[in-house]
Amino acid sequence: MTIVSLKELRAELQELAEPAVRAQQERVLSRAEDDELLGVRVPVLRKLARSYHGLSLDDVDVLLGSRVHEERFAGLLILAEQVRTTRATDRKTLVDFYLSRTDCVDNWDLVDGSAHVVLGPWLLDGDLRVLDELAASSWLWDRRIAVLATLALIREGRFEPTFRLVLTLRQDPEPLIHKALGSMLREIGRRDEPLMMAFLDRHLDELPRTTVRYATERLAPAERARFVKGR
Repeated sequence: MTIVSLKELRAELQELAEPAVRAQQERVLSRAEDDELLGVRVPVLRKLARSYHGLSLDDVDVLLGSRVHEERFAGLLILAEQVRTTRATDRKTLVDFYLSRTDCVDNWDLVDGSAHVVLGPWLLDGDLRVLDELAASSWLWDRRIAVLATLALIREGRFEPTFRLVLTLRQDPEPLIHKALGSMLREIGRRDEPLMMAFLDRHLDELPRTTVRYATERLAPAERARFVKGR
């Protein structure tokens, strides 16, 4: 059996870095001053996560504490692989670990790449009150995790938790939350467009403009115009 190591993963990340990808990341990510970008593509990170999914939680914790962006991302994807390959009844330790380290999930790509595949599966049979706790957090990324995690529920045809979060967070001051809310409404619309439109009809005047624009991106032009006109 091959024993993977944290040192090997870090070396591979350095080798797989691409300057052009790094330049693109610098344009689209709002990062902290001490955040180091390597320029590793997300599909490459996902492949590495599958290869290194046997790392211990202690090693994953080291990755999450790194200021190298791709090391944190790799740690989260490894955690997601561990959730995927662990029985539902045994996932609590992994989910608790994730929730204890959300301070390291500090950019939109890290949230969007992890929330629905680490926390999301737990929500299918777990306590949804964790969504309310995250939504009430002062940490922007906790609130976005709450929203994005509901994608796992949406894929199972369970839409109410997302609708509830949209109303809870509709006055959030952060545009990144407005975008996340709209994206999840759009995902609901992919599965039940009339239901999503009915929700918008009921709450249109309460919702941020950005949320409505994101939610209606897939609608027919005439229908979309009805919602976004004048907004």
